[in-house]
Amino acid sequence: MTQKAFNYRFYPTPEQESLLLRTLGCTRLVYNRALAARTEAWYQEQKRVGYAETSSMLTQWKKTKELDFLNEVSCVPLQQGLRHLQTAFNNFFAGRAKYPVFKKKRNGGSAEFTRSAFRFKDGQVFLAKCTQELPIRWSRMLPSGVEPSTITVKLSTSGRWSVSLLVDVDIEKLPELSSQVGIDLGITSLLTLSTGEKIVNPKGFKSKYRQLRRAQKALSRKQKGSLNRHKARLKVAKLHQEIADARIDYRNCSQLDWCAKTK
Repeated sequence: MTQKAFNYRFYPTPEQESLLLRTLGCTRLVYNRALAARTEAWYQEQKRVGYAETSSMLTQWKKTKELDFLNEVSCVPLQQGLRHLQTAFNNFFAGRAKYPVFKKKRNGGSAEFTRSAFRFKDGQVFLAKCTQELPIRWSRMLPSGVEPSTITVKLSTSGRWSVSLLVDVDIEKLPELSSQVGIDLGITSLLTLSTGEKIVNPKGFKSKYRQLRRAQKALSRKQKGSLNRHKARLKVAKLHQEIADARIDYRNCSQLDWCAKTK
């Protein structure tokens, strides 16, 4: 038994999008305030502040007039953001990662909901404070008889909404094969197998790279803080997303072809 995440795109209604944007904004605000408090405590007093202290800070922030809007969204993503910050510091102190950085609005964001903050009923997802189910594009169904333990809502830089459902699945044992093959990554060809077979490089990226180069040049000429720069940045992000999608599609198709040949 292991945990596996299933990712789907969804298209929220205007009311859902408004609530989710506020949730992402509050989660980002709490994360950044907690990071600033922990950094300030260390540089001024050489004091380490942990998750428990930042959780108490969050309770006090909600009581202030300045931050009382934090009560308008679910408290679970806010607490999960503090837990993620604690994990980031643990990785930093263990030497596995760099010092945590502040989150930026232009990078989108994410909000994690645990079991107490969502309902999974009749194959539909209902988030806390949402009266309607999420309009998810079910490109593939979840394994039968499973329910998600955690749901993460994400907004990409290009403005795409997606949801990730974490479920427990059984691991299927792979069949044993007597044959072996070596793989060499190349330049003129994507892969060269020890059998002599060559897998060609995908050709559809050249036009996308030309579009991306022109879009990046146009972005560099825009004035910082202007609406035109925001539009240009969004265009660059969408081109990056299209290239990433094309790579994923090519990889999945190559895997399917390879599985069909080995059977």
